[in-house]
Amino acid sequence: MLSFISKHSSLLLMLAAVLGFLVPEASKALFPYLPFILFFLMLFTLLGIQQYVLLKKLAERQIWGYAIFHAIGLSIISCSVAALLGAHSALLLAISAVTATGSLFATPAIARSIGLDALEAMAMTIATTLLMPAVLYFNLMVFQDAAFSLDMKSYFIRLVIFIAGPMLISACCHHLVPTETLHRIHTKLAQFTILLVFSFPFGLVGEFREMFDLSFWLGMQYLVIGIALCALFFIVGFLCYYRQGVDQGLVAAITAANRNVLLTFTVASSYLGPEYLAIMGAIQFPTFCLPLFVRYISPRLHKRASRLEINQ
Repeated sequence: MLSFISKHSSLLLMLAAVLGFLVPEASKALFPYLPFILFFLMLFTLLGIQQYVLLKKLAERQIWGYAIFHAIGLSIISCSVAALLGAHSALLLAISAVTATGSLFATPAIARSIGLDALEAMAMTIATTLLMPAVLYFNLMVFQDAAFSLDMKSYFIRLVIFIAGPMLISACCHHLVPTETLHRIHTKLAQFTILLVFSFPFGLVGEFREMFDLSFWLGMQYLVIGIALCALFFIVGFLCYYRQGVDQGLVAAITAANRNVLLTFTVASSYLGPEYLAIMGAIQFPTFCLPLFVRYISPRLHKRASRLEINQ
């Protein structure tokens, strides 16, 4: 059963978001437990990565170049496009907060499930999360009229729990457990890990359903905004990194499109406004459709790249 779920995980991730929308009461019931699930998701993913290799990857200039692109570059592009299209100030504020947000902590597990480099995705996720508060503060300073402050204590507590904690436990496991034994354990856990990822699309769309219950057309409007943002992040990310290879382009694209909007809401609280809450829910659908989309386009992009190499 686990091997079947792992094989069809891309489709099931999309269906989990749909199911959470159809059963909002169950989605809301799961929502408070997502932080606990997130901890084990990070831990199980990190068990398959040597910590010194991850730290070495984090020291690379390219990873921090990507983090700057992810937060600052996409903030400039997205807000400029939204302003040209006539977005009002409250919506610009919400979009600027989304673009400042680091990548989902589930991104490495998603990348692994679709055959991409989990180590690269993990390093990108950590770098974008560390850069997030500075970019978010600047974006709020530009687009927020009233005085504001970020809950940095909550932010750093979450960094310790969800990044430093799993890294420390994983490092201890790599030090104490024989490599072959740890590899066998992780092989089994890797299939179970994707089950944890399903809880996020299911648990994050319940509140968004309420908007549809109040106004179908308003819900559709924000769904279109969420799809547009996700598509913009993915396309620009892929085009900017495609020259480094198809896989590198896809890792950058899916990492750019996956956004940890819940963490941003936690640290910025009510300064983001109701528009942010709407986009936070709306962006879940396109985000968790992307793994299926990447599975579909990846072999075609590789074939195209191979033909171009042969022709050259």
